[in-house]
Parts: sequence; C-alpha cells; structure tokens
Amino acid sequence: MAKKEKKIVLDEYEKEILDAYENGALRPSKSPADYQSIARNTMKKNRKVNIRLSENVLSALQRRAAREGIPYQTLIGSVLHKYVSGFLKEAK
Repeated sequence: MAKKEKKIVLDEYEKEILDAYENGALRPSKSPADYQSIARNTMKKNRKVNIRLSENVLSALQRRAAREGIPYQTLIGSVLHKYVSGFLKEAK
C-alpha cells in the first residue's frame, strides 16, 4: 500500500520565496560571517513584554528554572518559543 503524500499549504510569503528559488533569483551566502550575522539577528531579544502571573505560577517557574540552572525569564522565553515553533504540545 502506497503512502499518501501530505499536501503542503504555503502562505503568500512562502510562495514568493519558493518562486524566487525556482526561478534562480536566490543566491547562496558569501561567507560564514553572513550566517553568523543572520543567526544573531534571529535570536536578538529586542522586545520587552510585561505579563501578570499568579504568585504560585511565578514561584513554580522560578523553582523549575533553578533546577535547570537557568534564569526564570530565559525559561519563560524558551517555553514560549517552543510553543510557537510547534515543538511544545499540550499533554492529553
């Protein structure tokens, strides 16, 4: 029995990138420094967010972060990043 191929749905921006790639308009980066610059800009923390949490939730986050050996703000940012990237799923 043959496997069904999953149809990939692209948004307009993704279609534009695919078209540029297929038409040969995209060129590879010139140097590793370009990749380093791109990585730095991608991970740049340039926005501040204020959020209200219950005392219990904040304490639990701080304890978990302490066990992991990281600042609790880093833990919160990591959890949010994993969630929006699709790597963090709801437990059922």
